[in-house]
Formats: sequence, C-alpha cells, structure tokens
Amino acid sequence: MKTVLITGANKGIGFETARQLLQKGFFVFIGSRDLENGLKAVNKLNTEGLTHSHAIQLDVTDPKSIKQAREEMGKKTESLDILINNAGINGGNPPYTTLEATNEEYLNALKTNVIGVADVTKTFLDLLRGSEQPRIVNVSTSVGSLALQSDPKWPAYSYAKYGVYAVSKAALNMYTVQLAYELRDTNFKVNAVCPGLTKTDFTFFNGGEVSVAANRVIKYALINQDGPTGGFFSEETNPSTDIIPW
Repeated sequence: MKTVLITGANKGIGFETARQLLQKGFFVFIGSRDLENGLKAVNKLNTEGLTHSHAIQLDVTDPKSIKQAREEMGKKTESLDILINNAGINGGNPPYTTLEATNEEYLNALKTNVIGVADVTKTFLDLLRGSEQPRIVNVSTSVGSLALQSDPKWPAYSYAKYGVYAVSKAALNMYTVQLAYELRDTNFKVNAVCPGLTKTDFTFFNGGEVSVAANRVIKYALINQDGPTGGFFSEETNPSTDIIPW
C-alpha cells in the first residue's frame, strides 16, 4: 500500500485530499499541529469506512515536532511515496497589505509557508527516497505569481492584495524550483499547485468546492514519470494546460 503524508490535513483542502487519496487505496498520515484535531479527523474518516489513516502531531514551525513526526512514521513505514506540503497561514489579521503588515506577520507566514515546508521536506527526504516514484506537491496559489499579480488585465488584479501571504507563496514557488532542480536526476517529481479559491475557513468560505480543490492537488501527486517537475500549475487560472506564469 502506497503512503502519503499531508501537512495540515485535519481540515479544509488537506482533509479532503486525505479523504480522496484514501478512496484511491493510499495509507494516509494526517499531519496536524494539534494532535487532538488530527485524531478527530481520523475518527471522521473511519466513520466513512476509510480506515487506513494515522494522525501524527506535526507543527511545521517546530523542528522538534518535525523530527518526532519522522521518528514516529519510521516505525510504521520504510518509505513515503507522496509528500503534500499543505499547511499554510495568511500571516495575521486582515488586511494583509504590505503597508500595514508587521514584522511578526511576515515572519509567521515565512516560518509556516516556506521554512516549514523546507524543514519537513528535508527531514522526510530519506523516506521519500525509499519510494520508486516519489512525489512532492507544494500547495501554492496564483496570488504568488509575480506575473499575474503585476498584470492590470488579470481579473483578480484589483480584487485583493494579500501582501504577506503573496510574498511567502512567491518564496515557496522559488523553493519549489530550486528543489526540483536539485532532484532533477532522480525519480522525484516536485511541483507547486494552486488549488484555486476554495470554500474553507482560510477564505472565510468563499470560492469553489473543496472536493475540486483537492482533486487539483492530487492530480500532481499522482503524475507518472513522463509528467512535469519544477512547474507551477493552476487549473482554475488556466484550464487548458494548468500552467501559469511565475
């Protein structure tokens, strides 16, 4: 049975991604900053007949928590097929504009959305190397696209400016490019995926269905060896090819 670790999987897109991968026959490790919330998520999945999941306490901003999560997973599996870096924050309280953001808000967003992703990925890389076709999906956003955010013709140009969040996700995109490059001569596939504006507590329940968003993430978690690596994809923004500009 193939395995997947999803950070921030106790709710929202992460939880729905876990549900759909369980339905596809994966064993899913539910990463949750609060273990109790992770256990509740597992119990909910169990009631749906999806019993191959395990909650792991995983705070991506805490190196000790990440190390302990790796040790716990190592007792249950010798390899990891998919890592989905889903955990993310917007950085603080709205508005999230650069003129009003505080140092603390920038640091919080970067700790979770960039440094946390890098730390989790590095820590679990040995387990991923144990897979024949390891996949890493970094959940990003079109808000992190420099090209789109600077284009007055883009429909969302005047919709909102999430300065702190956008800065952190743009940095995540660059991390994705660098990681894919360093793993270019391996079987790894590493991509950044925008799930689209989705109805979760993160967006104050504005947007599309969470099932659609999860499916967009899973699409790149399950790509074959002919699939892309080092790419940035958004089905919502570009339905024809998914490819969007950096």
